[in-house]
Amino acid sequence: MDRILVEHNPSSAKLDVMGVFDWPTWSKEVSTFPWTYDQQETCYLLEGRVTVTPDGGEPVTFGAGDLVIFPKGMSCTWEIHEPVRKHYHFG
Repeated sequence: MDRILVEHNPSSAKLDVMGVFDWPTWSKEVSTFPWTYDQQETCYLLEGRVTVTPDGGEPVTFGAGDLVIFPKGMSCTWEIHEPVRKHYHFG
Protein backbone atom coordinates (compact mmCIF):
# COMPACT_ATOMS: atom_id res chain seq x y z
CA MET A 1 0.00 0.00 0.00
CA ASP A 2 1.40 3.38 -0.94
CA ARG A 3 -1.63 5.64 -0.58
CA ILE A 4 -4.03 6.82 2.09
CA LEU A 5 -7.11 4.61 2.40
CA VAL A 6 -10.34 6.15 3.74
CA GLU A 7 -13.46 4.23 4.71
CA HIS A 8 -16.40 6.55 5.33
CA ASN A 9 -18.71 5.55 8.19
CA PRO A 10 -17.50 1.98 8.86
CA SER A 11 -19.96 -0.22 10.74
CA SER A 12 -19.89 -0.24 14.53
CA ALA A 13 -19.40 -4.03 14.31
CA LYS A 14 -16.19 -3.55 12.30
CA LEU A 15 -14.92 -0.92 14.75
CA ASP A 16 -15.67 -3.27 17.67
CA VAL A 17 -13.83 -6.18 16.03
CA MET A 18 -10.82 -3.92 15.39
CA GLY A 19 -10.89 -2.72 19.03
CA VAL A 20 -10.87 0.93 17.92
CA PHE A 21 -12.41 2.29 21.10
CA ASP A 22 -9.62 0.72 23.20
CA TRP A 23 -6.94 2.57 21.19
CA PRO A 24 -5.36 5.74 22.64
CA THR A 25 -6.65 9.12 21.49
CA TRP A 26 -4.84 12.11 20.01
CA SER A 27 -6.12 15.68 19.70
CA LYS A 28 -4.79 18.68 17.79
CA GLU A 29 -5.97 22.22 17.16
CA VAL A 30 -6.31 23.84 13.72
CA SER A 31 -2.76 23.80 12.30
CA THR A 32 -0.52 22.68 9.43
CA PHE A 33 2.54 20.48 9.95
CA PRO A 34 4.74 17.91 8.16
CA TRP A 35 4.67 14.26 9.21
CA THR A 36 6.41 11.02 8.23
CA TYR A 37 4.98 7.59 9.11
CA ASP A 38 7.71 5.22 10.29
CA GLN A 39 5.05 2.50 10.57
CA GLN A 40 1.52 2.04 9.28
CA GLU A 41 -1.12 3.97 11.23
CA THR A 42 -4.83 3.23 11.37
CA CYS A 43 -7.02 5.90 12.90
CA TYR A 44 -10.69 6.62 13.47
CA LEU A 45 -11.75 10.27 13.64
CA LEU A 46 -14.15 11.18 16.42
CA GLU A 47 -14.11 14.91 15.64
CA GLY A 48 -12.68 17.31 13.10
CA ARG A 49 -11.81 17.65 9.44
CA VAL A 50 -8.35 17.21 7.89
CA THR A 51 -6.62 17.31 4.52
CA VAL A 52 -3.43 15.22 4.26
CA THR A 53 -1.23 15.71 1.20
CA PRO A 54 1.43 13.06 0.58
CA ASP A 55 4.71 14.49 -0.74
CA GLY A 56 4.30 14.48 -4.52
CA GLY A 57 0.74 13.16 -4.26
CA GLU A 58 -2.88 14.24 -4.30
CA PRO A 59 -4.57 15.68 -1.18
CA VAL A 60 -7.00 13.45 0.72
CA THR A 61 -9.70 15.02 2.92
CA PHE A 62 -11.49 13.14 5.69
CA GLY A 63 -13.33 13.84 8.92
CA ALA A 64 -15.41 12.63 11.83
CA GLY A 65 -16.66 9.07 11.34
CA ASP A 66 -13.90 8.10 8.89
CA LEU A 67 -11.50 5.17 9.32
CA VAL A 68 -8.15 6.04 7.72
CA ILE A 69 -5.01 4.00 7.03
CA PHE A 70 -1.67 5.71 6.36
CA PRO A 71 1.09 3.62 4.77
CA LYS A 72 4.47 3.06 6.41
CA GLY A 73 7.14 5.34 4.97
CA MET A 74 4.80 8.06 3.70
CA SER A 75 5.85 11.69 4.19
CA CYS A 76 3.03 14.20 4.05
CA THR A 77 1.61 17.50 5.25
CA TRP A 78 -1.34 17.58 7.63
CA GLU A 79 -3.72 20.53 7.36
CA ILE A 80 -6.27 20.49 10.18
CA HIS A 81 -9.34 22.55 9.22
CA GLU A 82 -11.40 21.77 12.34
CA PRO A 83 -9.91 20.57 15.67
CA VAL A 84 -9.26 16.83 15.56
CA ARG A 85 -9.76 14.04 18.07
CA LYS A 86 -9.00 10.51 16.90
CA HIS A 87 -8.31 7.00 18.07
CA TYR A 88 -5.07 5.64 16.57
CA HIS A 89 -3.08 2.43 16.29
CA PHE A 90 0.43 1.86 14.88
CA GLY A 91 1.57 -1.33 13.23
